[in-house]
Amino acid sequence: MSPFDLSGKVAIVTGSSRGIGRAIAEGLAAQGARVVISSRKQDACEAVAAEINAAHGDGSAVAIAASISEKAQLEDLFAQTVARLGPVDILVCNAASNPYYGSMDGIADEQFRKILDNNVISNHWLIQLALPAMRDKGDGAIVIISSIGGLRASTTIGAYCISKAADFQLVRNYAAENGKHGIRINGIAPGLVKTDFAKALWDNPDALAATEKALAMRRIGEPEDIAGAAVYLASPAAKWTTGQTIVVDGGATI
Repeated sequence: MSPFDLSGKVAIVTGSSRGIGRAIAEGLAAQGARVVISSRKQDACEAVAAEINAAHGDGSAVAIAASISEKAQLEDLFAQTVARLGPVDILVCNAASNPYYGSMDGIADEQFRKILDNNVISNHWLIQLALPAMRDKGDGAIVIISSIGGLRASTTIGAYCISKAADFQLVRNYAAENGKHGIRINGIAPGLVKTDFAKALWDNPDALAATEKALAMRRIGEPEDIAGAAVYLASPAAKWTTGQTIVVDGGATI
């Protein structure tokens, strides 16, 4: 059996109707997991689930919309998943938000709170919802998608970077508390990836050229570049890896 085999596993991936989340969901399904596609819009989730089912067989994916900013919707996400697929074995906390670009001293309180709520507190809620069933089974894998922004300062997305640094510590703390239950909690810190979410950072050709020139790999990432790390962390191949955040950035931070 392949150490990456996920046959029989049930996975929830938030923010999986596009970008990194979608690539991760497709990667998990390719290894045999049954995947819940979740984002705010049900129709977008349905479209992705249909494509995954066409590629990997009916039942490989189901669509359950939920907003990460609403705890009740996340509770319903888990309840529906258990009813339709069974207990959750893998949780990937990918969805995030960044409503503000500019200096930290110009951000409104409401914008800062939204960033912290959606990028930190929602991950905390999701992990809380996943833990009981994982503890009962003595097994489980949780992955938080953070960012290399959590490793360094930014003059334009500072609040976002603060939230992503907090995710590093969320990973460490939950890993320390739950290793004894056979549950692994890890993170991934992507560099700049070509997604709609990060479009403001790569859409300008001159800025993109300058960014890519500074990267060891001479290109920004694609969503699929992050999916492999997520599959690893979710799989038996990573059975002794916990509390870590893996940097996948094309060499940006070296």
